[in-house]
Amino acid sequence: MSDLLKIKVPATSANLGIGFDSMGIAVDKFLEIEAQPHEDWLVTFQSPELEMLPAGAENLVIQVAQKVARQYNRSLEPLHLHMTSEIPLTHGLGSSASAIVAGVELANHYCQLELSTYDKVRLGSAVEGHPDNIGPCVTGGLFVGYYQAGDARHPEELYYEVMDLERVTLIVSVPGYEISTSDAREILPGHYNRQEMAKQNAVSSLMLLASMKKDYDKMGELMMKDLIHEPYRQILIPEFTPLKELTLNLGAYATVISGAGPTLLTLCHEDDVSNILEALKVSFPSCSHEEVQVVPSR
Repeated sequence: MSDLLKIKVPATSANLGIGFDSMGIAVDKFLEIEAQPHEDWLVTFQSPELEMLPAGAENLVIQVAQKVARQYNRSLEPLHLHMTSEIPLTHGLGSSASAIVAGVELANHYCQLELSTYDKVRLGSAVEGHPDNIGPCVTGGLFVGYYQAGDARHPEELYYEVMDLERVTLIVSVPGYEISTSDAREILPGHYNRQEMAKQNAVSSLMLLASMKKDYDKMGELMMKDLIHEPYRQILIPEFTPLKELTLNLGAYATVISGAGPTLLTLCHEDDVSNILEALKVSFPSCSHEEVQVVPSR
């Protein structure tokens, strides 16, 4: 086993509109870590925006790595982590999920756990509470999953499937402000109407079937029919409605809130991305706009 470990974990966009806490997609912006044994736990940040994070044993990556090691009755010796990231913090692109998955990978390597892909998704979901960001971090592609923590009466459960999208390009539009996950959760209602949830169930099932058939026009239309989170969270993101109107008028398949926001995710055909991206830069200069690709499943 090499003493030096290099980890590269992708950003993720969760929910995909209709798939609250269950769907996500991996995109090619990355958290990268080089780790090697050290006398104490230490994190050196190569990206200035990460310097607000703990630089010692309190860092989330290390906390998760130690937690996983304990679950397998192993001891994890201190490491020096060199960390760089292209993933903006608290902007709805899975920065915490990438850290959690990196922690699982650290424990897997240095404790020689030989974890399967399934176990990596399961362990990460247990920390995060749901698999929509964790899953695609591990598997790549478009991920759909169900996770239920275990208790004294019920075993832990995890089911998931992964697929790839062809000739689909993504644009992420990132406003300059942040929305904390807790604030985005608090704005959601405590209860939902039964009829609305029946509609949600039907639409999400149809959306997945459309994506499997590569019918991206129908997939995009159905993605934007969410009833659980977007009707409530959109008031936190003033750019959402006008930006979506612009992209759809230019031929995009869909624009949705990425995770808890405020980042917005636009799906479009690869031939349309340049036109849409240029229009976004002109019309919404307060946001940063970037073309990204779906990380293929592995």
